[in-house]
Amino acid sequence: MPDTHYLTTPVDRERIAGLALGDSVYLSGDVVITAGIPSHQRLMEMLESDTPIPVPMAEGALLHFGASHTQLDGKPDVAYINPTTSSRFNPFMPTIISRLGLRVVGGKGGLNAACAQAMRRTGCVYLSFPGGAAPLYARALTAVRAVYWDDFIEHYRLTLLQVDALGPATVAIDAEGRSLYDDIAHSAAARLETIINELDRTRENDTAQCRGAAGNGSIT
Repeated sequence: MPDTHYLTTPVDRERIAGLALGDSVYLSGDVVITAGIPSHQRLMEMLESDTPIPVPMAEGALLHFGASHTQLDGKPDVAYINPTTSSRFNPFMPTIISRLGLRVVGGKGGLNAACAQAMRRTGCVYLSFPGGAAPLYARALTAVRAVYWDDFIEHYRLTLLQVDALGPATVAIDAEGRSLYDDIAHSAAARLETIINELDRTRENDTAQCRGAAGNGSIT
């Protein structure tokens, strides 16, 4: 049976190594969120030019979440957060994971094999968050630490949040680079020939029944 883990950032490599595929995770502490390709491009440019990132992320969490930003008493506030599709960021994430020393990446839909290998080298996991649970995630927000890159639309900004038991999320890529998404793809590929054969038999049976009905004058 899958285990349930409560992680607090920063997270050491040993704790991450103890997470297994399918385990449930609730995340607390400081996390960074963004949902934009432009923000990932900017991160890459800063890393390539050795420009300091505005918020430290070593042994921390970068989540692919969009956010609704508001102002409360003149300070930034976040009304809701919701995961976005991580695979859009596949070209950037191997470098970002490795260079920033991330321990947790999260969102929807997973990341590719190159990202999984970067996680294996770094000691990082991918957490899959169900979509459509924004009210649940909002209840985990305890503070907006900072919002960076206001020149972007709100979903693309780099936002530092404090959260308490954000989740539940599922370990979908573990620190060894094993992926639930690969398991599903392999399972589907293994069953593909059987499925096609079953469909062929169903089609042949349906065709034979239709021809038999037509011969008996049952079809007009």
